[in-house]
Amino acid sequence: MAALQLVGVCKAFGSVVVADEFTLEVASGEVVGIIGPNGAGKTSTLNLISGTLRPDRGRIVLEGTDITTLPAHLRARAGLGRTLQIPRPFRDLTVFENVLVGATFASPDGSNRKERSIAALRRVGLWDRANDLAGAMTFLDRKRLELARALAATPRVLLLDEIASGLTEPEVQVITATIRELRTEGLAIVWIEHIVHALVSVVDRLVAMSSGRIITVGDPRTVMQDPQVRSVYLGEGAP
Repeated sequence: MAALQLVGVCKAFGSVVVADEFTLEVASGEVVGIIGPNGAGKTSTLNLISGTLRPDRGRIVLEGTDITTLPAHLRARAGLGRTLQIPRPFRDLTVFENVLVGATFASPDGSNRKERSIAALRRVGLWDRANDLAGAMTFLDRKRLELARALAATPRVLLLDEIASGLTEPEVQVITATIRELRTEGLAIVWIEHIVHALVSVVDRLVAMSSGRIITVGDPRTVMQDPQVRSVYLGEGAP
């Protein structure tokens, strides 16, 4: 059974189509990357999965359970986690308190929330910053905090929205190393990113999309050599 399935998912805003019969399966322990030019529908796809957008038709299935009509907070409690492209921590709270918010949100009864918060901070390398105010963190550490907040909810499927965007090359290496470790723990990951070499170095499969449609999907290096992908995404052969 796939950890996540999208079956014929469609979404349009008037004449603008952001998902056009989008179909994809992601297995536990698999990292799937999504690339495409601006306006291709990448973030909208994550919004459809996470529940901040409702599809016009099609199905979204999490570990065998149809979650198409579930609101976002119930999807989170069902095992779906997400990071945002621009981290927005509670600046006046400590790093630990920020992560505790994520742990509490996903488990309203509060069970093991402190233990899960500590574990999440250790996984992203921020445990030594637990008592620092989030507002004083570097951009890299805010990205890591965003990831820790998602992990504290113990998701089984994790959506990453340009988590490497805005980072220096050494910082990108820090993030990609963490994502590799998460994959070994059996977490299914869907990752959209403009820093293509980061994706190619980590993902098992790469999805290229344009205008809401999947152009091709497969081995990342093969996908990047596809003539249509190079034309649409890299502009090769364009007039």
